[in-house]
Amino acid sequence: MTGAPAAFRAILARELRLALRHPADTLAAVLFFVLVCALFPFGVGPAPETLARLAPGALLAAALLAALLPLDRLFGADAEDGSLDQLLLSGLPPAGIAAAKALGHWLTTGLPLLAATPAAAALLALPGAAWPAALGALALATAILSLLGTAGAALTLGARHGGVLLPLLVLPLAIPAVIFGAAAIEAAAAALSPTPFLLLLGAGLSLAAPLAPLAAGAALRAE
Repeated sequence: MTGAPAAFRAILARELRLALRHPADTLAAVLFFVLVCALFPFGVGPAPETLARLAPGALLAAALLAALLPLDRLFGADAEDGSLDQLLLSGLPPAGIAAAKALGHWLTTGLPLLAATPAAAALLALPGAAWPAALGALALATAILSLLGTAGAALTLGARHGGVLLPLLVLPLAIPAVIFGAAAIEAAAAALSPTPFLLLLGAGLSLAAPLAPLAAGAALRAE
């Protein structure tokens, strides 16, 4: 039993080292997130009231789309160079490998997106009082997407046009996270409590945390 936690930590550390060695995916996701938010004032006008009304949904949608960018390579690169076979022989169950990959994706993509959230919120004229709720909503929503995206990446591994299939598979499942996350930010902007919506996001994360790695592990085992 002691081998499984050690293997989990080793896979997670490997993901972090790879992200530090090749930071292009992380930088691309952050730049995409900020640039999408920066485009809204040009499309709808610079009026702060209009931007603030659109900000909750725009932040969630832009962050989730940005987090999708590195997902098609989550297992693909390992499958191409043979590393995936070695991971499957590491002694960690496939579901554990998927969980380590999902956590690595969130640490290398979700956390940088959270760091860029104040800049994106300022571009969208989101009231400062809603920034903590925005950070909380994005933290939970991106964690959910990392789990769903890991399952989607495993299911589309080896498929033709897998990079096209992945967002079509994952984004519909992420719609509740967008709805509840945007509602939490809207509530905070209106001086109401965002807690009920954050709790719903937490419930979604609690549901995805065990189920998504199991689905991803089953897909990896079938490869």
